[in-house]
Amino acid sequence: MDLEPILALIKALDSSSLHRLKLTSGDFTLELEKGQTYIVEEVPKDTRPLEVSRQKEEAQAPKEEQKSNYHVITSPLVGTFYRAPSPDAPPFVEVGDIVSPGQTLCIIEALKVMNEIESDVRGRIENILVENGEVVEYGQPLFEISPL
Repeated sequence: MDLEPILALIKALDSSSLHRLKLTSGDFTLELEKGQTYIVEEVPKDTRPLEVSRQKEEAQAPKEEQKSNYHVITSPLVGTFYRAPSPDAPPFVEVGDIVSPGQTLCIIEALKVMNEIESDVRGRIENILVENGEVVEYGQPLFEISPL
């Protein structure tokens, strides 16, 4: 899919007095609205409920209890996760580093915009849950921090 026409529509909407734009072409529908964020996904026609076994839920419960002492930094948007400001630069943080509120932990690139993700607590980085260059989803855990 070529993103150039979509990016051109976004720029056109941004510079116009319009508040909302809806474009439909065949099966494809794009809705843009200023000040709002929407993720439009086509739902597969063959959707079946997922069956989850009770044993699997019980096996995960102790792991979640262990992590309850950690403050989790989650992704505020969908994009590509980067640990460093450039490929040849050192990572913003490593496991074991002490971070302060407002300190940059990583960058998430979305639509060619680099968004710095900052810590909202003072603490020690215990786990980095995402690999460099990995695509992350909204709300996906990125870091586990032990508050100090």
